[in-house]
Amino acid sequence: MEELKKTPLIDTYAQYGGKVIDFAGWALPVEFEGIIKEHEAVRNEAGLFDVSHMGEIMVKGKEALKFVQHILTNDISTLKDNEVIYTLMCYENGGVVDDLIMYRFSQYEFMLVVNASNVDKDFQWIMDKSKNFDVKIVNVSNAMAQLAIQGPKAEGILQKLTDTDLSTIEFFHFIKEADIKGVKALVSRTGYTGEDGFEIYMSPEHLVFLWNEILKAGKEEGIKPIGLGARDTLRFEANLPLYGNEMSPEITPLEAGLGFFVKLSKDDFIGKKALQAQKDTGLKRKVVGFEMKDRGIPRHGYKVMNSEGKEIGIVTTGYFSPTLKKNIGLALVETEYSSLGTEFYIEVRNKKLKAEVINKRFYIKKTKNS
Repeated sequence: MEELKKTPLIDTYAQYGGKVIDFAGWALPVEFEGIIKEHEAVRNEAGLFDVSHMGEIMVKGKEALKFVQHILTNDISTLKDNEVIYTLMCYENGGVVDDLIMYRFSQYEFMLVVNASNVDKDFQWIMDKSKNFDVKIVNVSNAMAQLAIQGPKAEGILQKLTDTDLSTIEFFHFIKEADIKGVKALVSRTGYTGEDGFEIYMSPEHLVFLWNEILKAGKEEGIKPIGLGARDTLRFEANLPLYGNEMSPEITPLEAGLGFFVKLSKDDFIGKKALQAQKDTGLKRKVVGFEMKDRGIPRHGYKVMNSEGKEIGIVTTGYFSPTLKKNIGLALVETEYSSLGTEFYIEVRNKKLKAEVINKRFYIKKTKNS
């Protein structure tokens, strides 16, 4: 673990029973009390996540708005100051560089929050694409730490630590400078769990202090520290995609079911031509939700086959759902097998187990605006 990157909380994890693993080159807790207990805490009370491994890249300058419109699939022109948007960056062939959320401070300043495994790659890609624009690109990841508090009791717990009226922060909005227990922090309301909650961005020197203060403030409400394991089961139940699973350089946003975040009606952006062509000719494969009919847990990378044994796709994510008490998954399959009710087979430990296509919205979000 010595060579891995660490957040300032590395020595604090053990105090809460954290089991640390290598995740995208970072030493991070996979669980504290256990994935199911942590998952249920977020669904019913609240959970606290250290997400300081996420990358933050600033885009500033006279042509900042024009530039982000050029590299991102969503329509950034619709965004107002202090709003957040989910979007993707694509290669010219339509494959995904990364998915991210972006914060608009002004038309001259934006913050892109990217996946930990992609920070260096994304930064280099953005730098390369910025050469003909009057912008400055700065990777501020090392100067920023991030906590996320999620769950139905998140607002009440965090409110104890600030005079900022958190109820005024709408879904996918932020306050650039709030005071959280004396710490100046950016506070947004987005989430990656299907529950209501907040992200708190601060200087790394304040991370341990705020972690302990939030857990102290939420003790009576049942807040728990949450690891990467439950983070994945929570996002998966809410049908929130994961880079490298539901999308990748080989899987386009349209195939992943993320067409809503690709605005083909806006002016040219990187990947538009390829994505328009894919839409015009029709998708040959799609990400679908499925439920196991035979007993077995599907896992990422397992083969999907039709009744004749022909390989028709691959599992992108699969788990036992702690909320639904079922074995469910997402799979990228040939389009003819994507209709609701279609049966196919998953190869689990050399056995063909039956599965059925169901709605991908396994769990309905409980965010503020849902």
